[in-house]
Amino acid sequence: MARKKAKAEEADTEGTGGAEAGADAGAGAAGRKKKLIVIGAALAVLLAGGGGWWLFLKPKPELIAAQAAVPKPSSFVDLPEMTINLSTQPQERQQFLKVKIALEVADAKIGDEIKPVMPRVLDTFQVYLREMRATDLDGSAAMYRLKEELMRRVNVAIYPAKIEAVLFKEVLVQ
Repeated sequence: MARKKAKAEEADTEGTGGAEAGADAGAGAAGRKKKLIVIGAALAVLLAGGGGWWLFLKPKPELIAAQAAVPKPSSFVDLPEMTINLSTQPQERQQFLKVKIALEVADAKIGDEIKPVMPRVLDTFQVYLREMRATDLDGSAAMYRLKEELMRRVNVAIYPAKIEAVLFKEVLVQ
């Protein structure tokens, strides 16, 4: 009977030991699954971050090309100083506009093309500016509109050549 009792105790310890071993094996498998999930999540975050960097922070081809292109220096064509009689009402005091203008061109070749037609450019300016009143020249918005209109008129006068900008060196209304 002692033998039966010893075998029963042995079976109990093996059974519990076996259950504990099975539990440890199950816990080990669950632990490995958790580790794989954490590693997979970490890899997903790293891949997403790398993809985001690639999309948003990689150098853009347009910017690389723009940086590689060396800008050509502009060239300027000075016009002679002009004094223009502004349009006034008969009872008003006569007013004059004294202006020094430079034309910005992309390169010196265009400046050379403009010089032979300079009388046409000056005539265009004189005709347009004589119709202006002193109040038409008040404020920065008025000066901007004047620049844009003069640029349009010059480009028509010198076509097919083209200027980039009209620059005021001096503007005086008396």
